[in-house]
Parts: sequence; C-alpha cells; structure tokens
Amino acid sequence: MAIRQLSETLINQIAAGEVIERPASAAKELIENALDAGATRIEIATSGGGKALLRVSDNGSGMDAADLELAVRRHCTSKISETLEDIRTLGFRGEALPSIGSVARLSIASRRRDSAGGHEIAVAGGKIAHLRPAAANPGTIVEVRDLFFATPARLKFLKTEKAEAGAITEIVKRMAIAFPAVRFVLSGSDRTTLEFPATGDDHLARMAQVLGKEFRDNAIALDAVREEIALTGFAGVPTFNRGNSAHQYAFVNGRPVQDKLILSAIRGAYAETIPSGRHPVAVLSITLDPALVDVNVHPAKSDVRFRDPGLVRGLIVGAIREALARDGSRAATTGASDMLRSFRPGFQPNSQRPQTAWSAETSPSRPYQPTTGFGERPQASFDGLSMPTARAEPQFSPQPAAPEPIARYPLGAARAQIHANYIVAQTEDGLVIVDQHAAHERLVFEAMRKALHSKRLASQVLLIPEIIDIPEEDCDRLMQHAAELSELGLAIERFGPGAIAVRETPAMLGEVDAHGLIRQLADEIAEWDTASGLSAKLEYVAATMACHGSVRSGRRLRPEEMNALLREMEVTPGSGQCNHGRPTYIELKLSDIERLFGRS
Repeated sequence: MAIRQLSETLINQIAAGEVIERPASAAKELIENALDAGATRIEIATSGGGKALLRVSDNGSGMDAADLELAVRRHCTSKISETLEDIRTLGFRGEALPSIGSVARLSIASRRRDSAGGHEIAVAGGKIAHLRPAAANPGTIVEVRDLFFATPARLKFLKTEKAEAGAITEIVKRMAIAFPAVRFVLSGSDRTTLEFPATGDDHLARMAQVLGKEFRDNAIALDAVREEIALTGFAGVPTFNRGNSAHQYAFVNGRPVQDKLILSAIRGAYAETIPSGRHPVAVLSITLDPALVDVNVHPAKSDVRFRDPGLVRGLIVGAIREALARDGSRAATTGASDMLRSFRPGFQPNSQRPQTAWSAETSPSRPYQPTTGFGERPQASFDGLSMPTARAEPQFSPQPAAPEPIARYPLGAARAQIHANYIVAQTEDGLVIVDQHAAHERLVFEAMRKALHSKRLASQVLLIPEIIDIPEEDCDRLMQHAAELSELGLAIERFGPGAIAVRETPAMLGEVDAHGLIRQLADEIAEWDTASGLSAKLEYVAATMACHGSVRSGRRLRPEEMNALLREMEVTPGSGQCNHGRPTYIELKLSDIERLFGRS
C-alpha cells in the first residue's frame, strides 16, 4: 500500500481527537488563551452542555487582522520561540483553535485596545472563511457552535448535557482558584449563572468562593521551600473531608494539573488521619524553574513530569504533615453544624405522635381523678422537703471555692460523662464532647509511634502466658515478624503447630485482649505482607495495638481521669482524629447553643 500525505483538514481532525476530547476541553483551551492575553474579566456561556454553543469573551489584549489569520492555523503561536525549556504561559502548542475549527463551527471576533475597529474570522469543518471587519469591544470573543458536527462518531462518546455542563463548571472552578484576580462568569440556558468576583491577592477568599465558606474556617496555610521548589496553599484539617477527591486542586507554576504524583502525595500525607473511603480537601500551588518540569507530556497539558519527582513528593508530604502537627488537631467546624441539625425540639405536634391503641386510663378526655396526684399516699413523699423561701442563707462553707481556670484550656474542664463513653467539657465560650475511646486510642498510638524511633517499648510480663489457637499459616506469618513485634513490646513464641503463646504485652496498653489483638495482627499481615517485611509497616501494627489497648467504650472515668485525658489531647499532635480518621471531639460554641433555643 502506497504512502500518501494526509490532507490538512484530516490532520487537524486527528489532532483534535487528542486536544479536544469533550466540550470541557475546548472551554479549557479558550480560557487559557484569554488568561494568557492578560484578561481580568472572562465570561463563559454554554448551551446544550457546550455541544450546541460555547462562547468565551474576555477583555484581554485582543488580536489584529494578521494575528487572526495565523491564529486558526496549526502550530502558530505567540507564546514560545525556539525552546520548550522556559514555558511561562498556559498555552504554547498552537493547536487549540485549528483543532476546534476542524470539528466545529468556529468564529473569532477580536480588537486591540489601540485599534479603531475589530475583525472577525470563521472556520467550519476545517474550511477557513475570509477575514472581514467587525464591530467589537477591546478583547476577544470566541464562539464555538455544533461541536463535533464534522466528526459525528465523536458525538456518540459524549455524556449527557448535564454531565458535560458539569465538566465545564469544574474547569472554570480550577481556573478561578488559580487566578483570583480575574472575574469569572459562567452562564447559559443549560445552567444557573455562576459568578466568581475577583479577590485580588486574597487566594483564600477565592477558595472560599469555590469550595464553600467552610473551607476558610477549616484550612491550614502551607508555605514550604525545599531546594529550588516552593509550595504554598491550604490543606483542610483531617476531620474536614469529602467522599471523593474532586476537592483536591493542584497547580504547577499557575497551571491547573491533575498529576498522579501530587494526588498520591496528598493521600500519603493524610495517611492514618482520614477514614477509609474519605478524601481530604487541599489546594496546592507548586512554583519552580520551568526547566525542572515538563508540561509537554500530553496535548491536554493536564499531566506534568518533574525532573526530581521524589523531591516534589517529599516536599508535599512533609509540608502537609508539619501543618497538621501544628494546627490539625482541631475539630472541623462542620461537626457543630451536623450536631445542630441532629437536634429536634422536644415538643412534637399531634400529627407526629406515635399512634397507640385507645384506653380509658391514658385518654386525654378521661374523667378527673383527684386521688391520682393529690391523695394522701402520693403526697407523703413530699413530707421531707422544706417549704420554699426567699431567705438567702449560706448553705456551704463561707470560704468561696477558687474557680477552675477554664479559659486557659482549649478543651476546657470535664463536667460529665454520658453513656459511659462521651466526656462533656465546658470551655470559655462553649462546650466540647469527646469520644473517650477514640481520643485515648490516638494518644496511645502517638506514644507508641514516638517510642518506635527511640527505643524498644516497655513491656509487662504475663504471669501466665496466653495461648491463642490460630491457623498454622497465620502462626508462620506472625513468627516471621516476631522481632519487629518485640520492638513494640509484644513478645510471642510458637506453641505447637497451630498456636501462639503471648508472654509480654506493651506496658502502656495496660490490660489487653491478647486473643483479639493476635488474630487481627495475623489478618493484617496476611493482607499486606510482602518482601519488604513488617518493618516498613510498624506504624500500622502500632495503630492496631493502640486500638486494642485504649480506654474502652462503656468504662466510667473519674473527673481527674477525664481532665487528664483532655490535657494530654491538647499537647498531642493529631489528637483531633483517631487512628481510623474519625473525629475524637466536636466543639459547640455558645452561640450555636443559643441558636438552638432561639436566643440569637
């Protein structure tokens, strides 16, 4: 078969398959062009999820007639010259506009600020129309209609209009976070208008616009530098998490990216602080020399390659963990909101009362019977009570008790224990409810993790070794890691083919359910035991042991024990969530309580 040169139209359509995958891809390219042109106001309008119409208007520098003619031709760009090692703009490939024009009906109207009039050019299915004068404001308006009309097969792979409109919204949100000084407006017949007013240099205010105002109250600032790479941004406290990773935003030199290395580093930084199936909220901005990162990996420019990926990952993990250790122990403010929503007024209307069978004894229309409440026998129980009086006489020692210094304790002073599991503490401006098991579990784990890096944990010798019967293969796995377990204060020996003898347990755990602990350790080792051995996962083992040795739910604590737990939580990193990522306490402000009773 002879080799032949493809037509320019077919070449552009092939390129469009890589650059323009869906309407959101076209929106991304057009918004990037507007930002590169220095726009401070960008308006996006859509119809039919972007398939019928996609219009991007900006107040950027605009183009003259000569620029317009070149802009719709492949590999024509003003953003690079001879090298790809110093890319400082969002776009640089010169493929977006010709790719869109090859598969859709494209029109571009533009005018420079110093020009008396504007010009317009149109491209339909790869065919370029003649340039003509047009009335236009300074800036550029790019209109895309009937996307993929020239390649009908591509239309079959698009999702519903609602899904495509949502993808465009997500693109706009990412761009809005990256450029807080730019005003974005997203409107159209297929959506409600979304507007992000410019916030100047206040990045957190823009993030609050996109991620919700709750993010501002639950975000920790990041600012770290390692060698020639700088990391800034905000990371949410662990208890402020979401059901998916859609609320994680990453930017490299101002470019929104969805890089697997960065997302993996975020997951690693929040390890053991986020429940399984939940994801943290974070906005990370990485700044480095353009020569140290390759943004020309894919035509969509959403993937990047770092020259030193290990350095970048270490910077992200280290910066987030340091921030969490510094300020990540506090509970998310959403916990109080969820608590408030769970409260209901004590009175229920008749329509909500449980329906029960009618009886004469309980009927509200039953005859009045004075002996039920005011007879001699019921009144006898009140004989020992004194009559009420207005006389103010001291009932206790005249020496006034010194008030507890509540104000200086972030978690306040313990006031009660309810259901033998939750500690209620009073703070200066509210109250705190603590899950005693989850809190103590975290404290024990942090103590064990700290000891792991210093010396062998102290152990207590059992007077009578506990014998645990487990399958022979589980015995083999445990004995392979007996040395590592011994470092944690857990001394085990083989006791026949299908049993393990526990001779020592970690002293800090006190009384331990050895049977449950050994069986769970055997299951975990069976799940992720590899050639790397247990040494790389000792912290997971420590977390398991901490769970089995913590204060159990249902145990009644003395006031001094509850206060000691609160004081230790205040000085322990990560005490705001347990080893499984669940919150250890919820804070309720006095204003929230007053709102429950309609006092504010």
